[in-house]
Amino acid sequence: MSFARAHLPLPIKLFNAAVAGARSTGLNVLPIHATSLISTAIRKTGLNDFGSDYFREPLEKLCESLEEDAKLTALGRTMARAEILRLLQHKLFFIDQFKQHPEIAQEQITAPIFILGMPRTGTTSLHELMALDSQFRVPQSWEVAYPFPPPETATYKTDPRIAKVDSELARIDQLIPDFRDMHPMGAQLPQECVALFSHDFASMIFDVQYRLKQYQQWLIHEDMSEVFHSHRRWLQLLQWRCPGDTWVLKSPQYLWNIKDMLAEYPDARVVQTHRDPIKVAVSIASLTSTLRSLGSNDVSLPEIARDYIELMSLGNAQTLSAREDGQISEDRIFDVQFSQFRQDPIAMVKQIYRFFKLDEKPESFSAMRNFLDRGASSERHGKHQYNFADTGLDLKTERERFANYQKNYGVASETI
Repeated sequence: MSFARAHLPLPIKLFNAAVAGARSTGLNVLPIHATSLISTAIRKTGLNDFGSDYFREPLEKLCESLEEDAKLTALGRTMARAEILRLLQHKLFFIDQFKQHPEIAQEQITAPIFILGMPRTGTTSLHELMALDSQFRVPQSWEVAYPFPPPETATYKTDPRIAKVDSELARIDQLIPDFRDMHPMGAQLPQECVALFSHDFASMIFDVQYRLKQYQQWLIHEDMSEVFHSHRRWLQLLQWRCPGDTWVLKSPQYLWNIKDMLAEYPDARVVQTHRDPIKVAVSIASLTSTLRSLGSNDVSLPEIARDYIELMSLGNAQTLSAREDGQISEDRIFDVQFSQFRQDPIAMVKQIYRFFKLDEKPESFSAMRNFLDRGASSERHGKHQYNFADTGLDLKTERERFANYQKNYGVASETI
């Protein structure tokens, strides 16, 4: 099936082939074992306190799924091992930071704004625009990738980690140049909370990168209470020396875990974006296929499309249930139609501000307009091409599956 694959240089292809050959003879080259990775993180940091043991089961399940489901190349194994090791080291530094500075735990997180919605529904672009308003604090990509030492206001825009992350993203661009047309990447762009969840190894970010059938099925049914408690502590750390008035946070994963999110943040305000789910499924399947091709030679777009259709159906049902049960009152949640947002992003942002009685500063809207005029928003990525026929899905069946969702939220069907 057609999708944009990673462009791997010859040395990486040879590396993949060599390791594949070694593994075919029974050699366990580049294993992904939780215990050994934990030991390595302890040795590298000189620290041994991970705080809560909650992360151990998710990490074990992630490693098992990487070994059994992901069909990884040598590059894929190298990336997965490096990412897990980075997260484990962060977790050790994280606990140590709170030990050394217990006052961090007194930081207040008040009435944060959560942007949630299916992938490819405008959440990223909306997050980018609101991040331009100085009354808001967002987690930027560089500070989430390298949070130690914690960011400081004085150097927030000049920190050398910004250049480091941009350099790393440039290398990814070289390997998967088509990805930039699908999703914006930049050190100073807002980062999704799935990146924060990943420190507890309970995040949908892993399944976007790798085929993780067992892990993903476990994750969507997992109680995320402790993960959201940890999420709050990450926000406390990030704002400790670089405060802001109101956090604006974004992740599709909130759809599946909205009840746990509201339990941790009972004063949360929510913006939910909506779009034709069939269009979403085709787009996210194409994006995920491209990203997974970086670490695997065995990628099935139809399988990914089927998985995401199921995931979105469950996520929409979970969020609708939370709303119908009154876990969040209608005066704390604002619905955004993707078609209306795309037609006039600034007008939609103004509606959100008025709904939540936020401070409307002309200079903020001017910055947003300049951002859009420069083509800096994710809406500039108009080259992403995909075809419904490649998914193998049956349009009539999927229309029936999402009929109630589209009716409940007044979501129009797009041309497929």
